[in-house]
Amino acid sequence: MDILCNEKPSPSLLWFYSHFVYTINRLICNSNTAPSEATELETLNSEQQSILASPRVRVFVKGPPGSGKTTLAVERLRYLVRHGMPTTAIMVLLPQRLLATPYYNALRDPALGPVGMVDILTFDGLARRVIRLFWPLIGEHAGFAHPTRPPIFLTVETAQYFMDYIVTPLIEQQRYFEAITIERSRLLSQLLDNLNKAALTGIPLSEVAERLKGAWTGEPTYRRVFDQVNDCIQRFRQYCLAHNLLDFSLQIDTFVQYLYPQPAVRAYLFERYRHLIADNLEEDTPVVHDLLTEWVHHCESAFIVYDEHGGHRIFLGADPVSATRLAEACEQLWQFHHSWVASPDVLQLAYHIGLSLRRETARTLLEEIKGQSSVPDFRRILHVPDGQGHRFHPQMLDWVADQIEHLVKEENIPPGEIAVLAPFVNDALRFSLLERLAARRIPARSHRPSRALRDEPAARCMLTLTQLAHRHWQLQPSKFDVMLALKQAITGMDLVRAYLLTEVVYRPSQNPWLSSFRNIQGDMHERITSVIGERYEMLREWLLRYQEACPENEEAVDHFLGRLFTEVLSRYGFGFHHQGAILPSTSGASLALDNARVAAQLIESAHKFRQALEVVPGLSDDLPLGVRFIQMVQRRLLAATYLPNEPDVPQDAVLLSPAYSFLMTNRFVDYQFWLDIGSTGWWERIYQPLTHPYVLRREWVAGRPWNDEDEFNARQEALYRLVVGLVYRCRRGVYVGISDLSEQGYEQRGPLLQAIQSALRRVH
Repeated sequence: MDILCNEKPSPSLLWFYSHFVYTINRLICNSNTAPSEATELETLNSEQQSILASPRVRVFVKGPPGSGKTTLAVERLRYLVRHGMPTTAIMVLLPQRLLATPYYNALRDPALGPVGMVDILTFDGLARRVIRLFWPLIGEHAGFAHPTRPPIFLTVETAQYFMDYIVTPLIEQQRYFEAITIERSRLLSQLLDNLNKAALTGIPLSEVAERLKGAWTGEPTYRRVFDQVNDCIQRFRQYCLAHNLLDFSLQIDTFVQYLYPQPAVRAYLFERYRHLIADNLEEDTPVVHDLLTEWVHHCESAFIVYDEHGGHRIFLGADPVSATRLAEACEQLWQFHHSWVASPDVLQLAYHIGLSLRRETARTLLEEIKGQSSVPDFRRILHVPDGQGHRFHPQMLDWVADQIEHLVKEENIPPGEIAVLAPFVNDALRFSLLERLAARRIPARSHRPSRALRDEPAARCMLTLTQLAHRHWQLQPSKFDVMLALKQAITGMDLVRAYLLTEVVYRPSQNPWLSSFRNIQGDMHERITSVIGERYEMLREWLLRYQEACPENEEAVDHFLGRLFTEVLSRYGFGFHHQGAILPSTSGASLALDNARVAAQLIESAHKFRQALEVVPGLSDDLPLGVRFIQMVQRRLLAATYLPNEPDVPQDAVLLSPAYSFLMTNRFVDYQFWLDIGSTGWWERIYQPLTHPYVLRREWVAGRPWNDEDEFNARQEALYRLVVGLVYRCRRGVYVGISDLSEQGYEQRGPLLQAIQSALRRVH
């Protein structure tokens, strides 16, 4: 039975429906996933074993990736739980939530028995929790206009929306940022990035523009752009204070400047969390290191893990040099030199690339290589196309797909042990490679955490149907969008039938509403088929009943999206149902699972968007919140920044991912494919005219110009760190894809290609 507006379920029930269907789809369609990878534990001496099992000890563990550091940290957590330490007194601090999987898996181990809740947090998660708890202490002192009202925490999406709300009048009326050409979404993200870096490094907000101007060496007239940056971020901060809105930067500032100095807050943290585990400390920021340096002295035990070759999140404020301060605060220092993952041949590849890039730190790899019994030769594990490359980009992709097929079908390598990496993964690359692998019946998936919601077909389908259901919003979708929505929504609908059906039933110039399939007669009726026509009619009638039942006071857009998913799209015969959406070419992987994941993200995004905007007076006077939400998605201001809620990751499928995103997952594989190594994308920084990840670091001297030598050295060092991070996460071999011409047809001879060629000449 359909639920109309006069008998609508509660929002919590809608959430339950959507997540229940998502979970069922996941269990049905991903039942054959690969087990989680186990890292070999380095043999500890008797002294280290006794320290690991000591209830009161402070240990700083450092070593390369794959040396067993995280395994030791997980064992430390197991020891604390097994020996009766209150789980409420244990905290695991991580730089990002993606790294929490080993700890959650350990706590789910049946051998531990019943286990209470252990706080596994990031620094911003800890700050948000403390702000909620102690808000009455500092609401007024921190400058918020309404200290008696609860704070509203902004997501990345809602922060972008409010920044756009501040910046748009300045751009349109005062011609801000006319000196640069940049997409609006990137402009907003860089403005927010300045706020975040200032908070995470402890730089006063007022110094951001001065640092950027002092480092600028280009046209002097461009410096006024940094004054405009300062004006925008100051206006945004004042707007947040006026409406109790806390974006990421204000959460950190409020916690560090106003809450942490409070005796009550310090007593809460130091007395509650007596046992501390901090992993991947090198990827965290100086503010976190400041906190931990003091916190360690108040803990009964601390287990600090530091990756010697990390620091890949410098563009997000990570500071590996600052992290080494924690070693002085600990009583024990464990140094590991041997990786259980990377072979000497693989490590020698990184060593020679480092020599080609003139990195003195590359010589530190010799210590580990020399400790092996065999004579290393990276040519055994480096696979180069015949003839040293291909002329065109599609030829390179064909070669990559052929090599993956050989590994999977002839050498019996599990698909989940293969990662295909590129500096960037755009839609064209994703489609081209996944189609090639699907044609060879090899399961594959992609990981792109920055992919916009508008680029997801499932989200685009649901938003198009939302516009059709709310005709009074006057957001008339195009014929193309309606065609794609019908193809996505109805099982068995292909592009040809979707085009024919759309041409007949949707004529916005004559009638803005969908006409009935029952009016179609003759040959057109037979070409579309009665089965698809009946499913279309069910969808159309559901939208029509919603319109008739809610002519004026419609539901909130997140409630509507929840009903659309649970009452129609997840039913049998529609594209979000697990039956009929199976992709046989990907070993039973279900398209419905991905659709359900995107639907859950879209509903959550709309829910948080509405929550944030409802507390700000005047925003919904001229436009409904649903209209604002759809406009923001269409302008690509809202990104799908949600983490997959799947404990069975990694799946047994070839992974296609940007190289840096792969490093952030801390995953180890047998084989890696480096695509398009001639591209300068491996070496160049992302164009960021409104911010600078190095100038906004704590150790940078304000007023010092950032010159070409600084830029060159930073790029060389970043490429070397990237290569070392990748090879330490590779067991058996690296395949390099070489294309003389890029996707756009430009000739390319990037630094990574030159470094590998130089290494081959040196060894030869």
